Amino acid sequence: MRPGNRNLITDVPGLLVGNAQNDRLNSGTTVLTSDSPLTASVSVMGGAPGTRETDLLAPDKSVEAVHALVLSGGSAFGLAAAQGVMDALHEKGKGFSIFSARVPIVPAAILFDLLNGGDKAWGDNPYPALGRQALASATADFALGTAGAGTGAQTAQHKGGLGSASLVLDDGITVGALVAANPMGSVTTPSGRHFWAAPFELGAEFGGLGVDPSPGIALPPSRKLGAMAAQGNTTIAIVATDAALTKAQCHRVAVAAHDGIARAILPAHSPMDGDLVFAAATGARVLDDPGRQVAMIGHAASLCLSRAIARAIWEAEPRQGDTLPTLRSELG
Repeated sequence: MRPGNRNLITDVPGLLVGNAQNDRLNSGTTVLTSDSPLTASVSVMGGAPGTRETDLLAPDKSVEAVHALVLSGGSAFGLAAAQGVMDALHEKGKGFSIFSARVPIVPAAILFDLLNGGDKAWGDNPYPALGRQALASATADFALGTAGAGTGAQTAQHKGGLGSASLVLDDGITVGALVAANPMGSVTTPSGRHFWAAPFELGAEFGGLGVDPSPGIALPPSRKLGAMAAQGNTTIAIVATDAALTKAQCHRVAVAAHDGIARAILPAHSPMDGDLVFAAATGARVLDDPGRQVAMIGHAASLCLSRAIARAIWEAEPRQGDTLPTLRSELG
């Protein structure tokens, strides 16, 4: 396995990602889309999820594909970003035809960033507009760190952010991950100078800090808990591939990808996190050995997700009014 040319989820051909953020709000939205509908499913393993249109992604439900996936800040308010995306897609003539009607399918997940120091005293909900802006900006290259849905994200010890990574498998299949990392848990070891995901780093994609020689397991008190609240959490992600997968196979890949969260964040999947992974497939590459290849796609998705989480924190940038420091500012 090797990273794709961009080391982004958009190394999967046909995928585009757009970010929109409001610095005064200290929040934002990220949209993944494609020219063609995507086969998709989801796995939710956190105890406090916030979602839209996820029931239809179950393998036994009739809708077979989606037109975009949305990750957003804003807690329940942020689910409205998907409405902005849906409306914009409808205006472009995108969606499933049902006689004279056309209906875009846009599942979404949100993270809690309402107590991160931004101005949340809005009148009209700002997230539909952010969804539209994110879709309009969708391209193969996009910003990481303090961008999109990761703008106001925080971890137990440092600012969180938006991350992405990719892998090309030996059989040519590409797998990528996109994540907004805002967990209750810590992405760094007790020293605060190494990532839990360090064993999976390729090159110096998140600083080349290496494995902590004596990480231990006793985590320091959470700075986030002091600055915000125990409920202000959630890691939301999308993993994607160019393989031709069924909804059931996408669900299995989403389940496997959660291992990437558990390898990069301690603790993970808590009652106060809404940890969720969407899995999407473009269908460009037909599988010749589905059992083995789906297993490897899931494995690659978990590795990409661990790396994407660490990249999200590594790329975070300081902003006025931050309640937590960036990791890089503390490393000096």
